This record gives sequence, structure tokens and C-alpha cells, in this order.
Amino acid sequence: MHGDRRTTWGETYTRCRQLASALQQRGVGNLDTVSVMGFNTPETFELHYGVPMCGAVLNALNTRLDAPTIAFMLEYCEAKVLITDTEASPIIKRALELLGRPILVVDIVDPLGPGGERLGALTYEELLAEGDPEFVWKYPDDEWSPISLNYTSGTTGNPKGVVYHHRGAYLNAVNNVLSWSLPKHTTYLWTLPMFHCNGWCFPWTIAAVAGTNVCLRRVDVNRIYDLIAAEHVTHYCGAPTVHHMLVNAPAEVRAKKKHKVYGMIAAAPPPAAVLEAMARNDFEITHVYGLTETYGPAVICEWHDEWDKEPLEARARLQARQGVRYHMLEGLMVADPLTLEPVPADGKTLGEVYFRGNIVMMGYLKNPTATQQALRDGWFHSGDLG
Repeated sequence: MHGDRRTTWGETYTRCRQLASALQQRGVGNLDTVSVMGFNTPETFELHYGVPMCGAVLNALNTRLDAPTIAFMLEYCEAKVLITDTEASPIIKRALELLGRPILVVDIVDPLGPGGERLGALTYEELLAEGDPEFVWKYPDDEWSPISLNYTSGTTGNPKGVVYHHRGAYLNAVNNVLSWSLPKHTTYLWTLPMFHCNGWCFPWTIAAVAGTNVCLRRVDVNRIYDLIAAEHVTHYCGAPTVHHMLVNAPAEVRAKKKHKVYGMIAAAPPPAAVLEAMARNDFEITHVYGLTETYGPAVICEWHDEWDKEPLEARARLQARQGVRYHMLEGLMVADPLTLEPVPADGKTLGEVYFRGNIVMMGYLKNPTATQQALRDGWFHSGDLG
């Protein structure tokens, strides 16, 4: 769903095949990178399928970054195609100037967007029209083949690339279903940017439960409540800021919501006060933790039934914690970064968080000794990336 637009899964499948076919005809092939500067629209969603269908790698760009950073990413990942929403044209135009090499640019012209200058040789719909709706695509030859490339924020230097493989993306997509107990035919509202760890793998998760994707170009609290009511939204994800906006909306706006909605919160520690306010407004929140390097969420606050008997304030404090690994995360520990010895689970002793498993992209540490040992044991260290 996107405004008045309604697309079935069958129609979406056909469009994704056309996209894959058109990209292949344009010379995009195995391990080539296709970048997208897109908002939460059907086009960005379709790219999560169409790009891998032709063997290429999807690079979803952060819409909040500046032109020099975008140019760095396009150059570093050797992007062969850039598909960009016209709203981002000012930033992309400058990024292309800084890039200084030719690249196929395709414009997403969204009727619900604010418009903007066209920079490309053709539009997204014109590109799809070139493709074969019966295009025969195949699974990757190797499940460890890359499916997407995401970049960290680069707060301590240039952005760092994180490669997701098909196996990890599949596993974490299923993880989301299991850990959140997602029912079939979930109606999912896209408050979380699809560029953020590929939307925490939810483009693939919602397909697994034959759900409905309700697109949202930008976080607007009035629009969110309108969509919750009109489309009977059941689930959404977002950072604490989004939840803070929801509970602090005017009473007449919050009154539009008539049913329970399930939210997943991550990206920063949620204040217990926000979680308590969400509960008072009939939002059931699940708290998770993860990183770009772990395909999004990998650790969860596993709720205990006996906690339901606690006062609301106490439940919110419990909900603000997490630490139980996702089903398909092999290993999780909090350890001393020098010795790699787990610290006591006493709520006081500090340590660093370590992950291990098929939903982990391997990093490396600044401390050589710890790096060697961690790599030997297959651990990824979340707090001290080199």
C-alpha cells in the first residue's frame, strides 16, 4: 500500500522480475553493485528483490547523509547503477559531480513525493518497461554470496562497508518472525527506513508471513495514526525517537487508534518512561538490540509471563533491558575486551558485547592480541571496531 496504490504480491513479483531483467540487459551482472537513494516507497522495496534476482548487490544509501559521504560510498562500492528519488536530487547532483565518473542514473518519480529535478537517463518505470515479466532468475550459486552492502555512519572516519550474504539475510528475516511471534498476514507500517540495515531485514520478513507493507515516505505522527486506523496496522519498527513522537502526539490524534499495535524498538536505549507511556496507549513494545554488522536486531528482551503481574512502571523498567540472543545467533557474551573472559552477570561489572554466528559480519579489533583470539574463535566485537 502506498497512498491509493495497491499492489498484490503477484504483481510485485512480476515487477521485480522486470527490474532484474532490465538491469541485466543494461549490463548489470554477478556481484555488480546497484545503489539506491530511496525513501520507504514500493520502488525501494522492489529493489530488495529485483537486484539480487540478477546476481547483483543492493547498496541502500542513507538519505540523511551529505553529498561528499554519498560520493565516497558510490566510489568505494564501485556502483554501476544509481536509482534515486527526485526528492534527493540536490544532494545526489552534488555527489555525482564529486564522483567524477559516468554512472547510469535512474529517477524514482513518486507522485506522493515533493518532486525535484530529474537527473537520470530514464525513470524507474521506464526501466521496468524494458524488462521481461517472465524473466527466469535463479538462486545464487553460493549461499554466502553477497545480497546487500550497507555502510556505517562513519562518525570516526570514512564509512565502513558491511556486506550481507544471502544466508544471513534469510536467517535474520526468519529470526524476526520467530522472535516477534509474527502472525500470517501481518500489516506492517514502514516507519523504519529501508536503508537502515535493509530495514532490519523486514522486506524479506514480511514476505515470509505474506504480510502487507504500508509505505511511508517520512515519519509524520499524524500520518502514522491515520494509517494505523485506515489500514489496521498491526506492527511497526523504529528508534526511541519515533515512539516518543507517538506517545506525545495530541490526544485527538492518538484517539484515532482503536486497536492494539505491536512495536519493535531499537537503535538506542529506550527510556522506561517512554515504554510505560506506550503501554498506557495500548502499544505492546518489544525491545531489541543489534548493529549494522548483525543484520539489524540480534538480541531481544525475552518477556516472562510472570512480569505481567508487575505494576506498569516496573514492567517498563524490565522492558528497557535486553540480552537474550535471537534464535539463529550462535553465541552471545559480555566479556573483558583484553582477555575475552566473560564478566559476571551481576548487573554491575562492565564488559563488551560479543556476537558469533551466521547473522554476523566479521569485524576486527584495535587490540592485536584480542583480534587474533576473537577471529580464531569466530567472535565479532561490537564496541571497539578498527
